[in-house]
Amino acid sequence: MTDSVKKRIIKWFWILFTVPVVAVLILIGLVWAFADIPSFEELENPDSKLATTVLAEDGEILTTFHIENRSYVSYSELSPHLVHAAVATEDVRFYNHSGIDFKSLGRVVFKTLLGGDSSQGGGSTITQQLAKTLYPREDVSSRIPGMSKVKMVWVKIKEWITAVKLERNYTKDEIMDMYMNAIFFGSNAYGIKSASQTFFSKNPIDLTVEESATLVGMVNKPTRYNPALNPDKSLIRRNFVISQMEKAGYLTKAEKDSIQQIPITLNYQIQDHNAGLAPYFRDMLRRTMNAKEPKRSSYAQYEDYVVDSLQWADDAFYGWLNKNKKADGSSYNLDKDGLRIYTTINYKMQKYAEEAVAEHLGKDLQKSFWRDLRWKTNKPFSNDIPRETIDQLMKQARRWSDRYRIMKNNGASDSDIRKSFSEPTQMRVFSWNKKGYIDTVMTPDDSIRYYKAHLRAAFMAIEPHTGHVKAYVGGPNYRYFKYDNVRQGKRQVGSTIKPFLYTLAMQEGMSPCDKVVNVPQTFIVGDDTWTPKSTDKDEWIGQTVTLKWGLTKSSNNISAYLMKQFGPEAMVEMMRKMGVGSYLEPVNPLCVGAADLNVYEMVAAYNTFPSRGVYVTPIFVTRIEDSMGNVLGEFNNHKREAISEYTAYLMANLMQGVVNSGTGVRLRAKYGLTGEIAGKTGTTNDQSDGWFIGYTPSLTAGVWVGAEDRQVHFESLSLGGGSNMALPIWGIFMKKCRADASLGMSDSERFVAPPGISLNLDCDGSDADASVKAEEEDDYFFE
Repeated sequence: MTDSVKKRIIKWFWILFTVPVVAVLILIGLVWAFADIPSFEELENPDSKLATTVLAEDGEILTTFHIENRSYVSYSELSPHLVHAAVATEDVRFYNHSGIDFKSLGRVVFKTLLGGDSSQGGGSTITQQLAKTLYPREDVSSRIPGMSKVKMVWVKIKEWITAVKLERNYTKDEIMDMYMNAIFFGSNAYGIKSASQTFFSKNPIDLTVEESATLVGMVNKPTRYNPALNPDKSLIRRNFVISQMEKAGYLTKAEKDSIQQIPITLNYQIQDHNAGLAPYFRDMLRRTMNAKEPKRSSYAQYEDYVVDSLQWADDAFYGWLNKNKKADGSSYNLDKDGLRIYTTINYKMQKYAEEAVAEHLGKDLQKSFWRDLRWKTNKPFSNDIPRETIDQLMKQARRWSDRYRIMKNNGASDSDIRKSFSEPTQMRVFSWNKKGYIDTVMTPDDSIRYYKAHLRAAFMAIEPHTGHVKAYVGGPNYRYFKYDNVRQGKRQVGSTIKPFLYTLAMQEGMSPCDKVVNVPQTFIVGDDTWTPKSTDKDEWIGQTVTLKWGLTKSSNNISAYLMKQFGPEAMVEMMRKMGVGSYLEPVNPLCVGAADLNVYEMVAAYNTFPSRGVYVTPIFVTRIEDSMGNVLGEFNNHKREAISEYTAYLMANLMQGVVNSGTGVRLRAKYGLTGEIAGKTGTTNDQSDGWFIGYTPSLTAGVWVGAEDRQVHFESLSLGGGSNMALPIWGIFMKKCRADASLGMSDSERFVAPPGISLNLDCDGSDADASVKAEEEDDYFFE
């Protein structure tokens, strides 16, 4: 070979070697100069759509607001097994490179691209994967041949540069922490904290070797290796990760062999908007924080407008998102800004409240209602409901359905829409079975009737002297029944209204053991007369009874007697003092429950009794912080004296008769609750609504149960009364709370008598208080 040939070979060798290198360097320079590389500020604050966390009073997570269910954890909160699994599987030289692992890159080029061996894996380091996750790739598709590959090279170089930037500005532990917080694990779990909660109901620090390996194994293919969806593939992948951990020196061979024999055991629950604890409470928080300044034109009832206007003016939390801005003037976003909302909810009480609703409705009451429906011809509506009313209710339900809105928006005619509701369709509907649903075929019309046949419930509990809301359940199942019956729903309250009238009587100088004659009362207003239907046994009519007997037996006659003494206007005024803000018509039938109120305001009003006459506005959030822990807002409630402490004590005495001898005695007989408990049941016309609101010295709680429509109800009082529909939920809840020693609730608590009280309160509300005929005891009459 001549020297000239040798020179040409050497020349071309250097050309072929240096040109690509120079080209890559030039390309890197161009990318660095002109491409949209994340700045240092953007690296510090990536757009990661942090979930807002809602915390119980003990700091435990209740629920989240999120687009991506993502919550951050620090490196110290990561299990070492997680870090070891990630390094061993994804980037074994993680602690030795500066963002780009050229050895792995070479392996990909020569073995994977040239040799076609896909088992060699990818060449991206953990830092590069973090860069790609924080700053997702743009679309590289192109109609120009070869241009997509050029774009991909451009994108990859951007990722390399970003990875180098990350390595220069963060420690390896910080990069690992950001990586763990950025990964998508499937099942709506973004970040390791959400993933560990979703799949194992644990915090990341508590994950075992096998659990850590399961999660790390999902990183590249979160659906294929999802243990809930593909358990067999997930087990194989997990064991591969464990083998890699042994190969990297994090496990011994004996440990590897032993751990690989452990089956995957999940505690799986997708953390979506329908799942988790307190979903109705979460929805109420969103509505309250998003509230806008009230406008009169938006309200049918003036009283509701007044209530919301006062809240807007006096409650800093009401409309918080519209009252407060960030430092840059932009609005806060519950789903992206990673706020921390500290609530008054007690995690255990909330859990017990939801369990109580499910136990009573699912195991008992709904089954009784299905049996009651067998004798109805227009299921689920009562037989006495006119066809026109049923047709109107069904028409309204169709118009409220997603099916109707979607078809209407797509231009379907009314006749086509109506026809579609009569066509059998495959669907999943709610059920009280173990799965929580049934897959079936029915017409949309039948599904409407099916859901209307399900009884709904509402429950709220608050602490008397602080007004802290401890538990909040707006319905039977948030996934299928979104309507919040605690604050959104208003229903007739029945006899639960009677304590307000008795409070007026006590405030005006009467006492529980004062006696009146039990006879029907007739009201004459102009040319009209009205006599409330007596609910008393025939043998009780004409007897002299104590006021405590009247409330214990929920006697309409005695309530009507008191209404005659004081009048409806005075009763309305008393209810306003005790916090009832809804519309109240000052008419005589108010004495037996002719008012539509919600559970929220009824429980708050009843709470005046154990709080010794002070009305305390309910509060459910005490503080809001940003994602960095800076306090954005702190909240307090308002207190005012509504009735005297003396009156409040007399009412506690009166209402204990309901539980000891009256319609609430089931709390003693069936649920075994002891100690001082006061309360009142309520049942509306045709058993459409069942109520029970009760209190102890340390807790006030109220329950409503009924169907969506008042035309759907039990036919008998024994099944449809408040003592059977609502009271059991209260009893189950309280029994669970008292059984939990950590809650500190005791049956030794007592209602404290105010100083100087000297009344004779020897009556108990039992039948013994109604044993004397009127003509024998003229001195007991009130004029």
